[in-house]
Amino acid sequence: MDKVSALFNEIFEAFMRTLRFGVGLIGRMSPQALLGAALVLAFICSILPLALTLFVVFLLIKLAVGACFLNRRQRPTPYKDVE
Repeated sequence: MDKVSALFNEIFEAFMRTLRFGVGLIGRMSPQALLGAALVLAFICSILPLALTLFVVFLLIKLAVGACFLNRRQRPTPYKDVE
């Protein structure tokens, strides 16, 4: 149990170091750089998931339509001269 507690303590300390570094970095940024970082973060959080979702939806539609036409192609066509 002591090793688990030490592991969680180490994870917490690493998270806090990263958080302190991020806060210090934001504090040193110019307003223009802060605006650019906010725009990039907004792009990553809103537009990129939308694009990925639309890609997956259209890919599933393409696969479904392809499966329908592939099913038609694999059916044997009867010959007209064979009875």
